Amino acid sequence: MKAVPTFLVALAAALSASVSAGSAQTWPGRTITLIVPFAAGGGTDAFARPLAQQLDSQLGQRVIVENRAGAGGTAGAAAAAKAEPDGYTFFVGAAHHAIAPAIYPRLTYDIEKDFVPIGLIARPPHVVVVNPQRVAAKTLPELISFAKSNPEKMTYGHAGIGTTHHLAGELFKLLTGTNIRQVPYRGAGPAMADLVAGQIDMAFDGLGTSAPQISGGTIRPLALAAPTRVGIFPDLPTAGETGLQGYDVSTWYALFAPKNTPPAVVERMIRELRTALGTPSVKAAWEKNGSDVPDVTGPEFAAFVSSEVKRWGKVVADAGVKLE
Repeated sequence: MKAVPTFLVALAAALSASVSAGSAQTWPGRTITLIVPFAAGGGTDAFARPLAQQLDSQLGQRVIVENRAGAGGTAGAAAAAKAEPDGYTFFVGAAHHAIAPAIYPRLTYDIEKDFVPIGLIARPPHVVVVNPQRVAAKTLPELISFAKSNPEKMTYGHAGIGTTHHLAGELFKLLTGTNIRQVPYRGAGPAMADLVAGQIDMAFDGLGTSAPQISGGTIRPLALAAPTRVGIFPDLPTAGETGLQGYDVSTWYALFAPKNTPPAVVERMIRELRTALGTPSVKAAWEKNGSDVPDVTGPEFAAFVSSEVKRWGKVVADAGVKLE
């Protein structure tokens, strides 16, 4: 077999770079889809939809959100991993996808190998919330006392097995010595709907989903699972302030592209994401949902994801969480 002449290798590389650069200059030429792997109305939606609207304005093309719920967010992730890597499909992942490798033994994708990291979108803390018609407790110590006296009588809803909502509940039970029954849903939105309707007692929810309901008075917040208070609810104490030390759980949402998406398109989307997160409308929406505005993109974000996979893997092992 004859060796390929060096000049042909160089020419191929140059042509590839030219095509990549050209694709970035003409991209986007049609609608872009953001796959959200949870049901509409959840925490992921609370950030994905305002972001899509802002990107739509910046890019001059429609940017739509497509909800693909199921299996704790892994069904949508699997679909996104198989999407054509042409720059017209992106994936809105979450902390749940760093947890999934420790929970689901037969995932058909690898969050670190099958996606190109774009950047963090938001990082809202979790909050302990109850239905005020079903739960009399007005403070976290009162809730803990009642739960201890009534094992397995209380229920909490979560966004699916292996999500941060689920692990936030299991960590709470470990730290407090309580036994509260879990009720899995196909996303935080359906769980919140049942909490408001009084079908379940409580949730360990991301603030992005709970904030509107807290403001509307339909659910009662007891404490933040965070080291500091948030500006939108300055009177809401942290768990540590109520006496529960070590209860610190926040989630994160982020943008990924399928593996082999053109590098020039990836770089363009990184720039567009940073621009979007810096706009007044997005900053205001994030503040309303209790989140900071992160600036973690590209390789820095890739390293963050790897560290999260390791961190949550240990939490899952320590809590003994398994698929039921």
